[in-house]
Amino acid sequence: MDETRNHGGQPHVEAGLYREAMSRLVAAVHVITTRGEGGRAGFTATAVASVSDSPPTLLVCLNRRVSSAAAFRQAGRFAVNMLAASQQEMAEIFGGRGALNGEQRFAAGHWREGALGVPCLVGAVAVFECAMVEARTIATHDVLVGRVEAVALGPEGTKLAYVDRGFRAV
Repeated sequence: MDETRNHGGQPHVEAGLYREAMSRLVAAVHVITTRGEGGRAGFTATAVASVSDSPPTLLVCLNRRVSSAAAFRQAGRFAVNMLAASQQEMAEIFGGRGALNGEQRFAAGHWREGALGVPCLVGAVAVFECAMVEARTIATHDVLVGRVEAVALGPEGTKLAYVDRGFRAV
């Protein structure tokens, strides 16, 4: 197994090698949404994890360079929409493929307003509506920690995953 060391003898991992290794991680695909003063905003994320079930809490990692980053900090609430395999187009749209951005992205799919006033994707495998309890900047990302205030379960079936730089049905 390859490992490189920096001049101080400490392990040093080159960014490209790290990205290649992370591309092999199988991750569920989500569209993260919010509504703030500027309207609705959203992005595609695979970096979502449960923190605790008492109280129900999860975290989402948001690249600070995406256009919607400020909207999430301002709104203080968000929805985590877990995608079904049939919703790959939503992942692509909210991931920035194509020319759509901001409110335009919501023209795709069917949306309902959730209990916290955030956009919830109809037909998602599960939707977690969260009140933000912390936002911490770490390297290039904001880690948003949310207390889950509402959950909606969608239809059973095949889920959407991302691995080897591509979408897969699982």
